[in-house]
Amino acid sequence: MKYRTLGRTGLRCSEIGLGTWAFASQVYGDVAEAEAHRTIYTALDAGINFFDTAPRYGSPERDGIAEEVLGRALGPRHADVLISSKFGRNATEQAAPHFHARRARRSVEASLRRLGRDHLDVLFFHSPFSPDDIHDDVWQALADLKKEGKVRFIGHSISMFADTQQMARDWASARKIDVVQVVYSLMNREAARLIRDLEEQGIGIMARESLANGFLSGAVTRDTVFPAGTLNARYSRQEIEDRVGYVEQLAFLVRGDVRSMPQAALRWVLDNPHVSLVLSGAKNAEELRDAVAASEAARYTREEQARAEAVHAHDFSAA
Repeated sequence: MKYRTLGRTGLRCSEIGLGTWAFASQVYGDVAEAEAHRTIYTALDAGINFFDTAPRYGSPERDGIAEEVLGRALGPRHADVLISSKFGRNATEQAAPHFHARRARRSVEASLRRLGRDHLDVLFFHSPFSPDDIHDDVWQALADLKKEGKVRFIGHSISMFADTQQMARDWASARKIDVVQVVYSLMNREAARLIRDLEEQGIGIMARESLANGFLSGAVTRDTVFPAGTLNARYSRQEIEDRVGYVEQLAFLVRGDVRSMPQAALRWVLDNPHVSLVLSGAKNAEELRDAVAASEAARYTREEQARAEAVHAHDFSAA
């Protein structure tokens, strides 16, 4: 595993991080806790030292299931890793997100209890939809949490990109945030300029959804039927065919030291020098080992990168 610095935070993080959404929300199907633990142990053994989670990763009855799973798996080893969580969205609430002082403090303290640790390395605003979601009092609350040692750095997990990228730019310029988490993949490159601009300001860049919610996993075909209630069930047959057809055009990225499409997708993201780490949403140890191999592979050549650019006609929507 190779390591990079997470912007001006100075944190040394593994190129591949482990996201934990799949361990709780069933958006990609059921994942038993024992399997989740095996995946986390595999991550530790592979040198992964960054784990991302959130209160939102739970069920309609209980927030933070993924945080609990991660905390139990790490046990005393939690001191050896970096953990980010989020606030503003909860699994038990379906209302639009709101970011205010009371919610920030209550969310952080609940996350720490579930994780079994005394601080978060990064606390993200969890995908605000617009500036209207942000209450002025939240900034003092975040400053207080940092002063108390409960949070080290603040980040913005970006959603609704067109509507909220300017928020990230403004917050970065005002030094209100130190990290962003943003959708970036072979199928969705709309954040490329933002990634470059923010990294040049010292912002740490975490890429997410880099397997395009499974379409770059190699497991989705034109005939795939997604179970009702899962994330991709919303797509029409035509949309599925369009996405799969595009992935087929990228088959040349699988080569000797890049043995699968997931590895190719992650290697392509890591080739961007402005990216600090890419999050894998692996559901099991096998998927995670496949992701880790992307860090070990050689960079794509200029010719391969140019070919990948040439076939990219438009960005497919993010989750």
